[in-house]
Amino acid sequence: MKSFYILAFILTSTSITIAQQISGPQLLDKTIQYHDPQGHWSTFNDTLNITMTMPESNARNSQIVINLPKEYFSVTAKKDTVTTQYTIIKDSCTISLNGNKKLTTKQLKSNNLSCDRATLYKNYYTYLYGLPMKLKDKGTIISPEAKTVNFKGKTYLQLQVNYNAEVGKDVWYFYFNPKTYAMEMYQFYKTDSIGQVDTNTGEYIILNDIKTVNGIKIPKIRTWYYNKDDKYLATDNLN
Repeated sequence: MKSFYILAFILTSTSITIAQQISGPQLLDKTIQYHDPQGHWSTFNDTLNITMTMPESNARNSQIVINLPKEYFSVTAKKDTVTTQYTIIKDSCTISLNGNKKLTTKQLKSNNLSCDRATLYKNYYTYLYGLPMKLKDKGTIISPEAKTVNFKGKTYLQLQVNYNAEVGKDVWYFYFNPKTYAMEMYQFYKTDSIGQVDTNTGEYIILNDIKTVNGIKIPKIRTWYYNKDDKYLATDNLN
């Protein structure tokens, strides 16, 4: 029995050593192979139905259509009695409020509706639901080495990601299952005026379950927390 525990310790220690030696680009390739084994992301054309729940707030149901080959994006969000829709086709943008597309400037402003906001939603949803494949995008700086870390009592392979200044200033950390290379968590921090990470900023997002869409394994449940105090923010559920 004692020899069994010694062998188990050796095997565990060996696996951790191997994990520590993996490079950042190698880790990214392995997690993409897990999530998108047939390379379908570049031709993604499907619909995502997402329910967001927050403390002391009614649920928001969003239907997101992403057609990358045609450069088409739309999000229709309904909360309480209000339904908004943004549609972007290449460089054109349309907005509707409760089915009305002929909105006055006052209506747009009072409901915080704009084509800039439409672009924000497009970037938000295609980035988060296109991970980890989106980490191959131009302007992404992948750390040369991956790390084995412990977060909330669980062991992960961690990948640090920075971006060129024209893309973004936030610093991101992605956490992967050391056996399957599935993406299980990510977090981001803001940086100060000299590029130093401010640990009192940003959020971390824990991922649970998998839903296969268009041949891609997409995390189904995303639960958001503040980095600063672990305060719960919201949950996104891919229906």
